[in-house]
Amino acid sequence: MTIDESTLDHLARLARLRIEPADRGGLMADLAALTGLVGRLAAVDTAGVEPLSHPGDLTLRLAPDVVTEGDRADALLALSEAAQGGYYTVPKVIE
Repeated sequence: MTIDESTLDHLARLARLRIEPADRGGLMADLAALTGLVGRLAAVDTAGVEPLSHPGDLTLRLAPDVVTEGDRADALLALSEAAQGGYYTVPKVIE
């Protein structure tokens, strides 16, 4: 894929980037090289090739579901400046 001035302007507008005039030539060459690499990768026949690894193949160790701390709600609510009915009260911020 060739990257011309209008394509670069379109990409810059989509990405909300301002590209300095001095950087335009190098950026167009880099983008053309990148799209060329992606094109070569897409042309490779990968039929029958199994993936080497996949994160979905992992099994995670599970920790036992055990309560490690007691009920400290009253102690934590006592630290608050204002609490009512077992909940923290905060100033109204939305009308």
